[in-house]
Amino acid sequence: MYGDEATVRKILTELGDTWAVVGLSSNRQRAAYGVAEVLKRFGKRVVPVHPKAETVHGERGYASLADIPFDVDVVDVFVNSELAGPVADEAVAKGAAAVWFQLGVIDEAAYERTRAAGLEMVMDRCPAIEIPRLG
Repeated sequence: MYGDEATVRKILTELGDTWAVVGLSSNRQRAAYGVAEVLKRFGKRVVPVHPKAETVHGERGYASLADIPFDVDVVDVFVNSELAGPVADEAVAKGAAAVWFQLGVIDEAAYERTRAAGLEMVMDRCPAIEIPRLG
């Protein structure tokens, strides 16, 4: 398990409400789209990060984390495991408080680096599943 219940709760309730969702596009068929919708419903600001830099759910998109001109609290990662490590490193450089790797996204080395840098991190879980459980 990469992220205990206390860490999941802390990320979802204490670390801030601006979430950069890496891999979020306007494609309604992709999981990122639905997860972003749930996060918004629970009061999170969802910032799309995708090479197309599309506006999604009314929020302007950016091509990379570095392009976002404001602070982000949590970086939610919807990319393949092979690409996720560099995104976690970018989240550290951006000054995020936490990184969340979605279901099926696992990179143990990135997890160790991110935690060593002082960020909270969860891997292989989905915030859209976890946030309603907080009650």
